[in-house]
Amino acid sequence: MFDEQPDRRTFLAGVCLLPLLSATELAARDDVSSLPADPARQLLPSAADLGTNFAALEQIAATCQPSVFPIGKKVDFNDAFRAAARAKVRDVLSYEPPRVDFNPELVERVDCGDHWRERVLISTTAWFRIPANVLIPKGLQNPSPAIVDLHSHGGMFLFGKEKVIDLGTNHPAMTKYHEQNYSGRPTATALVRRGYVVISIDAFMFGERRVLLDEDLKFGWDRSKYSLDDVQQLNQKCRAKESTVAKSLVLAGATWPGVVNYDDRRVVEYLTTRPEVDAKRIGCVGISMGGYRSAYLAAMDERIKAACVVGFMSSFGPMLKSHVDTHSWIHFLPGLARLMDLPELVSLAAPRGLFVQQCSQDRLFPLTGMRSSVQRIAELYQAAGSPQQFLGRFYDEPHRWTIAMQDEAFAWLDEKLSHRPPD
Repeated sequence: MFDEQPDRRTFLAGVCLLPLLSATELAARDDVSSLPADPARQLLPSAADLGTNFAALEQIAATCQPSVFPIGKKVDFNDAFRAAARAKVRDVLSYEPPRVDFNPELVERVDCGDHWRERVLISTTAWFRIPANVLIPKGLQNPSPAIVDLHSHGGMFLFGKEKVIDLGTNHPAMTKYHEQNYSGRPTATALVRRGYVVISIDAFMFGERRVLLDEDLKFGWDRSKYSLDDVQQLNQKCRAKESTVAKSLVLAGATWPGVVNYDDRRVVEYLTTRPEVDAKRIGCVGISMGGYRSAYLAAMDERIKAACVVGFMSSFGPMLKSHVDTHSWIHFLPGLARLMDLPELVSLAAPRGLFVQQCSQDRLFPLTGMRSSVQRIAELYQAAGSPQQFLGRFYDEPHRWTIAMQDEAFAWLDEKLSHRPPD
């Protein structure tokens, strides 16, 4: 290109193209031949998400000394300790907005045969008006135990609370999702038929709280009008905005896990205002991100008497090498590792009931991390004087909540919440 003397426009155009040339093309040019060579470095495969920087990451992690649960030291795991630990977690969640009234609004009530399905709007903050599905068994004679059913992630942002419910006529995207993640039996519908009042909301960035970019307004807001191609296209746009919401909330003085956990806690509080609900018998369940939410909710809200965490439990250390990119930004709370590990966080639920279900074929987590987490939780429940309140199970399954797993979890909830299912 530059063998002849170029005019100014041609010269500038050529300069602008330089960044687009390959490394091989650049190396072959006379104008880079004089660059000093980088120092020699032995390059070996690391099989790590962070590649050649993983060795440094290991050293950084080795310097992390959790302040609440110091490594190698026993703690007096009593009520006062757990309350103080919760306060420290609230600090890093960085989201405790001014309280507002719920101002609940019943938008719709649908007769589903053996239960009612209500669509309710509630205010969790001055800026969030959140849609919820509330399922109520028919024929209740007395206040019933209730379940907060926390939906999963699964790479699906276009739907949230719909992931755990059978609406009778479901979007085709949800029919497939139910089959892959819940063995075709959405848990909220199964639980209401078992006699529980069940509530599910959209976590921030999911379902009716998803992001819709300016260039996508042409699709409209009504998801019932979306084709599968529309869902796929818009879902990809939402997925690309995960880092944006995480970074933006930090700049706003909050965190994504903090927003999600606060809303989940307010939902528990809303349940206590419902006349159909026995406020002393509230549990929570969830798989994957729903399991993550269940772990945080049980740890941070003592009104949860029994929690089932499915497909989301591991010690942090074993995850560092190759189980970071398998997870959403929503699963990373800045500052938590300086306080405690995830199994220690969920153990703040002690002495209340906790059931952790794990799938041994789950590729989202290292098996060593899953096993060590269950061992650590058992140790802490023992220290709390309530070993019988914790149950950990492994299933020879990939990442999903099978019917058999659900049935075992539901029977455990019946026991912990003193509930007798209808015949």
